[in-house]
Amino acid sequence: MEISGEYVGRDGQRHQLRVPCEAPDDADPLQGLLSGVARMRELVAQLLDPQVQREAQDRPAAAAPGEAADGRDPSRYQLCSMSEKLSCHYCKDSLHGKKYVEKDGSHCCLCCYDKYCANICTECRQTIGADAKEVHYKEGFWHDYCFRCTHCQRPLATETFVAKENKILCKECNMIESALICKGCSKPILAGEQNVEYRGTVWHQDCFTCSDCKQVIGTGSFYPKEEEFYCMACYEAKFAKRCVKCDQAIISGGITYQDQPWHADCFVCVTCSRKLAGQRFTAVEDQYYCVDCYKNYVAKKCAGCKNPITGFGKGSSVVTYEGQSWHDYCFHCKKCAMNLASKRFVFHEEQVFCPDCAKKL
Repeated sequence: MEISGEYVGRDGQRHQLRVPCEAPDDADPLQGLLSGVARMRELVAQLLDPQVQREAQDRPAAAAPGEAADGRDPSRYQLCSMSEKLSCHYCKDSLHGKKYVEKDGSHCCLCCYDKYCANICTECRQTIGADAKEVHYKEGFWHDYCFRCTHCQRPLATETFVAKENKILCKECNMIESALICKGCSKPILAGEQNVEYRGTVWHQDCFTCSDCKQVIGTGSFYPKEEEFYCMACYEAKFAKRCVKCDQAIISGGITYQDQPWHADCFVCVTCSRKLAGQRFTAVEDQYYCVDCYKNYVAKKCAGCKNPITGFGKGSSVVTYEGQSWHDYCFHCKKCAMNLASKRFVFHEEQVFCPDCAKKL
């Protein structure tokens, strides 16, 4: 006498298993049947248990620090022993000697699990079968091989990742996506890379170059003009005015007198070298004098008071006659002291007289 049964092998096919029921001649036949059943259970366990254990061990957990993701085996299927009287919740087929899945308190065969219970992969939209490895993150499910970086397609089932704006990114791609973009080359400026920032715009240090000569400005001095940037040499050559005295470029601090540009350090008194920018000065034959030097060395002396006629303040009006000069307030009649500025006068023996006093001479 023998008993027979079926089991699903590693190839997924059904196989027949036959076990003889041996018992002593004088033994109860039922005893032989029970012995055969026990032997059948031992063989089934030897054939299938290692397979189930190996497949369960092969399912790694996805690690993603900072993100609540897990790689897990949702099926965690089991082997139904010959003594268990189980059937599939959906197709009602017996689960004796078969792998099955227990889900929500019900038992189902692997075929029905894939058909009715399995999750759908967020990426490929295919069923994640009971035999597949699955990654779960928030409300989504993926095959382990579908859970990849959106940019570089690197597998992330067992790697750290970042979820950002409905994208799954590896650490490297997230670093690139979060980086500032260089104005010069339009590539990201990664952590640790030297850069230049000007009014909210950034460049790699080697991308910040002169708009004219194309040499790297880097962290050196530069001059902005509209949307372009120039090194000192190119800016001076292309745009800077040149001082009429030294003929060098005026970069900053220049002044203009009679439409001519000067360095502030070049526009000085010809006698004492005092800077004249913002000060009163006098120009005489293209020479410039401060007030003091003009009084002391250049200004004519008043024929009346013998003081210099500067043209500043009181007495800014000057009366000139036959090579002599007077402050307007010093030009008066020698005898009666009448002021004769803008009036008729008589000049007699180097003296000034009004017409009435001149008649009495």
